[in-house]
Amino acid sequence: MTTVFDRLVGQQAVVAELTSAAIAAAQLAAARERESHGEAPAPDAPRHGSSAMTHAWLFTGPPGSGRSVAAQCFAAALQCEMTDDPGCGRCHACATVMAGTHADVRRIVPDGLTIPVRNMRAIVQTASRRPSVGRWQVVLIEDADRLTEAAGNALLKAVEEPPPRTVFLLCAPSIDPEDISVTLRSRSRHVPLVMPSATAISEVLIARDSIEPGLAQWAASVCGGHVGRARRLATDQQSRDERTQALGLARAATSNARAYQAAEELVKSAEAAAKSISAKLDEAETEEMRTALGAGGTGKGSAGALRGSAGILKDLEKRQRSRQTRTIRDLLDRALVDLAALFRDALAVSYGAGVVAMHPDMAEQTQGMARYASREELLTCVEAVLECREVLGLNVKPKFAVDAMVAKIGMALRH
Repeated sequence: MTTVFDRLVGQQAVVAELTSAAIAAAQLAAARERESHGEAPAPDAPRHGSSAMTHAWLFTGPPGSGRSVAAQCFAAALQCEMTDDPGCGRCHACATVMAGTHADVRRIVPDGLTIPVRNMRAIVQTASRRPSVGRWQVVLIEDADRLTEAAGNALLKAVEEPPPRTVFLLCAPSIDPEDISVTLRSRSRHVPLVMPSATAISEVLIARDSIEPGLAQWAASVCGGHVGRARRLATDQQSRDERTQALGLARAATSNARAYQAAEELVKSAEAAAKSISAKLDEAETEEMRTALGAGGTGKGSAGALRGSAGILKDLEKRQRSRQTRTIRDLLDRALVDLAALFRDALAVSYGAGVVAMHPDMAEQTQGMARYASREELLTCVEAVLECREVLGLNVKPKFAVDAMVAKIGMALRH
């Protein structure tokens, strides 16, 4: 890997734009540093309104497009010590940003259902400081669509009146008002990312992960353009089993005996996987918190070390429960995306559309579905899955949401 931008797959136009902006940013930072010392700016120093660099950026794209990777790479390029080759990947600044240890780069990764206002206020306050070791104070917010209204307003104030050496990098699925507020969108420079091709993904799996070419090509063809998903499918049998289980709902929904059992198994599988993921994180966090509060000490007063800390531990447990709920939803959502894509493939076959299949390895099943069900019935199935995804985001219990979806699919497909 020669530069940090090599982590992006199939995003050449974005890399060119970010590289150009990083070069302009280095010039702008140097100019502002001279101004802060009372020196005259260089004759070629970019002005505050430079079109190549701005203080707020919005990276959008579907899951797997690499929006958070692009934002992190850009953060590294902004801090890179090589002004003529930003994002070199070799200097100390690039290494620490990519490792998540740079002192002037703060990355907010929500692990719960939302990003609360108290967290955002603390981040905004920190962002107002001058950078300590780098050129910029960088705030990178993943999943900015999870900002609460109050948190979004707190961030908006900082974006509207940014400190001179601070850059905000936001990541969201799209510029739809449901994903990012219209005002935040209007104050940010938009960088749209596209889905990488299956060929590009398979080349990455073969070159970087030493995955057998046949397996790499299969994983790239069924991952929906998500590089991380392709890697998991190629290396993890459980991920392949989960995909098979999700796609099996289409057939199970047509059987009165199997429909609700299959729905229950899907939900239980997601809950078990989320519990396993959360348990490892929860145990480490709880132990770290208890140690920080003085548990396990042997000195004077150690017996009452945890006295009065019940509220702190209770708040931690609340955040952990929220994270587990979010994980369940994310796992179910991934399964539902696969299922919707299967019905989409069948619908495409029924119309004779020459589009690339999302599940090319299920061609026999999708062709059978296209012969068995009408276009209207297949469209009803797609809408049922999308409605299930929507109501899961409205705090409907997963069991009820998935059961309702299976009922609608069954009604559409049973003749």
